[in-house]
Amino acid sequence: SKFGSRLEPGSHIQVQLHEGRGELDIVTQAETVIPYHRTREDLSRLSRASSLLEAVEQVTQDREPTPRLFDMLAGGLGVIEERNPPMVSAAFYLKLLALEGLAPELDRCVECDEDGGPLYWAVEAGGVRCRSCGGGRSVSDPALAVSRAVLNGGLNAVLDLPEDAVTHEVEGLATTSLEAHVERRLKSLRLLHN
Repeated sequence: SKFGSRLEPGSHIQVQLHEGRGELDIVTQAETVIPYHRTREDLSRLSRASSLLEAVEQVTQDREPTPRLFDMLAGGLGVIEERNPPMVSAAFYLKLLALEGLAPELDRCVECDEDGGPLYWAVEAGGVRCRSCGGGRSVSDPALAVSRAVLNGGLNAVLDLPEDAVTHEVEGLATTSLEAHVERRLKSLRLLHN
């Protein structure tokens, strides 16, 4: 239709809708605010942008405004367009869980409050556990430090990290945690690694 090019996934647009019959509204006007050209022309950027969009789609309710989530998504898409850091999807997932009130407890065992010794990522428990409380998925100290930084105000430093084993580990942990929350597997991020 005449609005098709403006309705590309990942574009920031202003749209005017007319309430239609049933659940679908009719687009009467669409204006592009930010087109994100670099994102649409680069598979890596497009995959990361798709991962953010899919995550948001899974946690939002139709016709329920969520301005903080919109601002977070617009910020994430802007970062992808501008510099495409490897940690953007993982950081977004952790911040999204925090926004949903489900930030994982990463400083101490969620069962016994112990903060010493090795800690294990336990998605079902909502954070980390010590070995004596049942453990979980093995997690390195650097991955825990990066995840804590995302949730505790160190996002900009995390986004400057180069792609390495730690960023891949955090991405896996954050993805698993979000998938547990939405109770389904996210497909878009896996395109990036195939």
